[in-house]
Parts: sequence; structure tokens; C-alpha cells
Amino acid sequence: MADTTQMLKGILDGCLLAIIKDGEIYGYELAAKLESYGFQSFSEGTIYPLLLRMQKEGLVSTTLRKSTAGPKRKYYSLTEKGEMELNEFIERWQHVSGAVNNVLTKKEL
Repeated sequence: MADTTQMLKGILDGCLLAIIKDGEIYGYELAAKLESYGFQSFSEGTIYPLLLRMQKEGLVSTTLRKSTAGPKRKYYSLTEKGEMELNEFIERWQHVSGAVNNVLTKKEL
């Protein structure tokens, strides 16, 4: 089976935004959440560059908080712009996934 990493690159942003929408979360928690949803091949090292880009684009904001287990943690939360981007992602995903499912099940419109 071919590596799915390339296919998932564009999808991962939307998934991260959807998780962050549920409430403030830090990087390790994000990686664990992704894994709990079945994304096995993504680590903190994979998602931090995406989070940094999202922060630069104004999609997420960050807050540093003390941790009981070491250095301060950077918590991510969704901005209004991030919420709009998430809604657009959901619309695009529903359209694309519906079309792909139609092809796979041979269901013509």
C-alpha cells in the first residue's frame, strides 16, 4: 500500500483546527488526539510546524502556561479566522469525500 502521508497533508490542517475548536490544547495532547482518531503516523514533530504556520496565518492563538511536569506549555486555541477556515474546510471535505465515494461506489449523479 502506498504511503498515505502525501494524501493526508492537506487534510491534517482541517483535522487540527477541528480538534482545537473543542478547547485549548497543547501539542502533545494534539498528537495523542490524532492517534486516538486513527492517525498513527503523526508525531509532535510533524504537527508543530503546521501549528506554527497556522499561528502565523492567524488561524490559532497561543498562550504559555505553567506545567506541573516541567517547562511551560504552549496551548493553542482557535481564532475567529481559524473558525472560518475550519468551516470552509468542512464544506470542501464534504464535497470532495462525497465525490470520491461516488466514484468508489460507481454512483453517478
